[in-house]
Amino acid sequence: MSKTRVYQVAENLNVSTEDLIKKLAEIDINVEKDDVLEDENLELAMELFGSEDEDNGNKIVVEGEITVKDLTEKLNKPASEIIMKLMKMGTMATINQEISFEMASLIVNEYGFELIQSENDEKEAQEIEELMQIEEDKEEDLKPRPPVVTVMGHVDHGKTSLLDAIRESNFISAEAGGITQHIGASEVMVNGQKIVFLDTPGHEAFTSMRARGAQVTDIAILVVAADDGIMPQTIEAINHTKAAGVPLIVAINKIDKPEANPDKVKQELADQGLLVEDWGGEVISVPVSAKKREGIDTLLEMVLLVAEVEELRANPDKRAVGTVIEAELDKGRGPVATVLVQGGTLEVGDPIVAGAASGKVRAMINSKGKRVKVAGPSTAVEILGLSEVPQGGDQFVEVPTDKIARSVADRRKQMQRDEQMKSSQRLSLDALFEQMNEGNVKDLNIVIKADVQGSVQAVKQSLEKLSNEEVQVQVIHGGAGAVTESDVLLAAASNAIIIGFNVRPVPGAESLAQKEKVDVRTYTIIYKAIEDIQQAMTGMLDPEYVDEETGKVEIREIYKISGIGTVCGCYVTSGKVFRNCKVRIVRDSIIIHEGEIAALKRFKDDVKEVNTGYECGISIVNYNDLKEGDIIEAYITKEVQRKL
Repeated sequence: MSKTRVYQVAENLNVSTEDLIKKLAEIDINVEKDDVLEDENLELAMELFGSEDEDNGNKIVVEGEITVKDLTEKLNKPASEIIMKLMKMGTMATINQEISFEMASLIVNEYGFELIQSENDEKEAQEIEELMQIEEDKEEDLKPRPPVVTVMGHVDHGKTSLLDAIRESNFISAEAGGITQHIGASEVMVNGQKIVFLDTPGHEAFTSMRARGAQVTDIAILVVAADDGIMPQTIEAINHTKAAGVPLIVAINKIDKPEANPDKVKQELADQGLLVEDWGGEVISVPVSAKKREGIDTLLEMVLLVAEVEELRANPDKRAVGTVIEAELDKGRGPVATVLVQGGTLEVGDPIVAGAASGKVRAMINSKGKRVKVAGPSTAVEILGLSEVPQGGDQFVEVPTDKIARSVADRRKQMQRDEQMKSSQRLSLDALFEQMNEGNVKDLNIVIKADVQGSVQAVKQSLEKLSNEEVQVQVIHGGAGAVTESDVLLAAASNAIIIGFNVRPVPGAESLAQKEKVDVRTYTIIYKAIEDIQQAMTGMLDPEYVDEETGKVEIREIYKISGIGTVCGCYVTSGKVFRNCKVRIVRDSIIIHEGEIAALKRFKDDVKEVNTGYECGISIVNYNDLKEGDIIEAYITKEVQRKL
């Protein structure tokens, strides 16, 4: 500190330079603004302006945004030294670049100072936070708005054909050459009323957006083929819709086919808990033919009827607020986001914040590819002018100025970085009892996947019987087959636990579950699954035996050898396989056998282990029903103490 100038000392003490010079003159120290204070005079200056807080002289007060240049001036250190310290912390920055308050604090602390945000800055931050709160609408300000509809269902049941039929019946006559789909939404007019269809979300996208807190859909149309009936993806779509609490209309498609059987579809819907109006229930069903354009008008009228019952309303006379449907980085136009305005009115030139992106709306393009200047509630538009690409499901909010938009976006980026440092607080079976005691768990949501549908029903009935006064066990989805990404997304959105019975997660689902911190449990014995959940609910979980996978092996050749049995020519695709480890044989994501390795060879030699990328020969103890393409999962069992 031997080269600290008078004005720098004044800044650090949070006093004016004139006051400091005046005080020093009183004790016969005559200095000017740019003079350097020697160590002994610096100590006297600290004593003169020291407050009740002994460390006041070691505090640096900053206001507003902090740049590297600001730090060099406050600390009186060369810029190269500060930049080098930032590089060691993993941040590349130039002298004029802004850095976060947290990063600046770490640098300042290294020099023995404490960084303090000025009261004005804290006040501004508080005002901005209040500004980002969406105000409650008054009843008299609300006006009817068009419904937003998502079309879901099984592959090949005609979702796209139905959307095309809806668009054509409404636009071909009005638009020369039909409608060009520039964005992931379509608008149709029925009896002078608008309906907005979201094109992009299947049930997975629908749920991944809901997992981010975005509830954009008002009504879901479930498309079921009359000649095919309820299929696994149909059941998934039903369960995703139920979990979201969205009204459902069933469109029974392909009624023009000779083999069409609408009654069979209605029966299967009833089995899934959806009783159609024809059979005395409350679910609206409409027979349609997307190919022959039959029943389309009736379907649209039903959408308007449900919308009327739902009383969908919004306030168009406030700051615009809504959700990002999808976004991309366009080569020529930069970040482009399709947004759905849910409240207020968005205009060209409005500053907005969308997630961690900010900017001013330079242009808006509607579903017909035309530029518009204004977008009201339930309008989907493509917007240009954002600083970066936001994420699907991010909320966007209109703010008064560009400066506020940038400030909020920067804060959110910092919060995202902080969040990534912390683990996500998803519900896990290990922490269930602890969270129950804290009052955080009222419903224990479970997704069940099993090798056959019968097992799903058996596990479901057994688990639902475990409900007690404190916790209601709810199976929100059950299906036959492997645990997929769709199951993980549903579990993430509903804070659910996934129970797999005799099945394994597909590789993509496994990595997604780790990323989303979703608890996936696999069992081969039903009572073990029931016992685990029962014990978790009473806080009495036993030590857990975890199967730690060591490697995966693909069977590429099968050799039948008399006196020995079946020997497989294999290739290790990941990890390692050991001679003394246990194995699961997986065929089409279903476990068909669990056992042990009888022999592990490389060429003619017995070996203890084989690494990734090498071929080997394997035989399984007392098991010969192996096929090319089967996967051998090698694992060891470890005991892990439960964390409660």
